This record gives sequence, C-alpha cells and structure tokens, in this order.
Amino acid sequence: MFAFVSGLITMGFLVSGLFFIRFWVRTRDQLFAAFAAAFWLLAANQALLALSDLPVEERSWMYLLRLAAFVLIILAIALKNRR
Repeated sequence: MFAFVSGLITMGFLVSGLFFIRFWVRTRDQLFAAFAAAFWLLAANQALLALSDLPVEERSWMYLLRLAAFVLIILAIALKNRR
C-alpha cells in the first residue's frame, strides 16, 4: 500500500511540475520555472523514498532534496517580490 500511495504522490508532483512549465512557456516568468523544478525535486524525493527501504526518512541524505525544493520556492518568491 505504501508503494501505491507513494506512486500517486510522485505522479501528482510530476503533473504539478508540468502545469507550471506550461504557465512558464506562456509567460516566461521565472517563478513558474522555479516552481516546476521544485515540484520535480519533490517527485524525485518521493520516488527515491518509495524505492529505498529507509527506516528513518529524516536522517537520510534524501531529506536534502526536499530541503532544496523548499529553498528554491522561497528564493523564487523572494526574487519575484523584490522587483
């Protein structure tokens, strides 16, 4: 059941990234490209978690993918508001 739900979550992140890429193509706004990249990082994180057998997720190096995704979102929003 965990693998099935992880697959659904991964697919959701990938589709969300595709939506943001579509918005980026229309507007060329870097915020949308950053959101797409962040969602794809979250998809990679979820897929790796589903494929590996880690006992404690927070103590692994894969946590850095999630951290990078959220830092990317924060930086993109900060740069967008700075202009």
